[in-house]
Amino acid sequence: MSAPVLANPAPLFVVFNPKSGRGTWPDTQEALRSACRQAGRPLHLLPLPRHQPLEPVIARAVQGALGEGGIVVAAGGDGTINAVAHQAVARGCAFGVLPQGTFNYFSRAHGLSASPQEAVAHLLQGRPEPVQVGLVNERTFLVNASMGFYARLLQDRESYKARYGRSRGVALLAALFTLMRGFRTWELQARWAGRTETLRTPTLFVGNNPLQFEQVGVEQGEAVEQGELAAIALEPLSRAAMLGLLVQAGLGRLDKASEVRSLSFRELEVAATQAPRGQRVRVATDGELRWMQMPLRFRVSPKPLWLVKPASLERERG
Repeated sequence: MSAPVLANPAPLFVVFNPKSGRGTWPDTQEALRSACRQAGRPLHLLPLPRHQPLEPVIARAVQGALGEGGIVVAAGGDGTINAVAHQAVARGCAFGVLPQGTFNYFSRAHGLSASPQEAVAHLLQGRPEPVQVGLVNERTFLVNASMGFYARLLQDRESYKARYGRSRGVALLAALFTLMRGFRTWELQARWAGRTETLRTPTLFVGNNPLQFEQVGVEQGEAVEQGELAAIALEPLSRAAMLGLLVQAGLGRLDKASEVRSLSFRELEVAATQAPRGQRVRVATDGELRWMQMPLRFRVSPKPLWLVKPASLERERG
């Protein structure tokens, strides 16, 4: 697939979530308006509604960018970026990022700055480059997709953040709360590359972001840079052992844990052996929770995401 052709000057259609992460949207908006005014770049700002579907706004932005040879831009955290990227990948639209989230794994993995001024400069100077995307049951993920304990941890974390605010301390408190509630051990039949294996695990985590793997100390992230996805499945654990693994992950030492099973693939099918085919399971994609039917099919998307960035940028290292 060839790269999108941009107009000169290419207009920006910015879909933004003013509530994301650190609340830097006012500074980013000012940097955007100033830089686009100086560069003569048309700018369209489209806020995401609260408590309403996001897809119509995103579709309007993508259609506008395609019709005018422009760039659809996601301003927000990984969840907002995922929602906009899902439609950009499907339509082959040029895609830009103005990171506003707490962790910003996607933007950091591609060397995009969290500074509003630098992020806007990168957007205005860049050209579309193909970036690998993961799919789970045809839903896009840029950073990771998971089921089981990790997905429930994210659900509890969002509940705590809504009540107590966004901080790493609140995220840790939520993780401890999830751990104390206990967790289910899944029996999964996994098929990939002509192999079939039964996995007994409390969680399955599939990643498309080498930086995240580096931070927890898993070498399997190298597979992502070679055109594959990487998965982690934990052995059945007690609560105390799971707490120990969470600590090791926080210290970047998960590679030393014997309870961790990792593998890499381009396509992976996962079915629950003790549940009827078609059972629904909660899956987290880039931190956003949704219900999906089993079996889960993870694969590298045949379509890239055309990310706008200067060619000289290098990704952050863990």
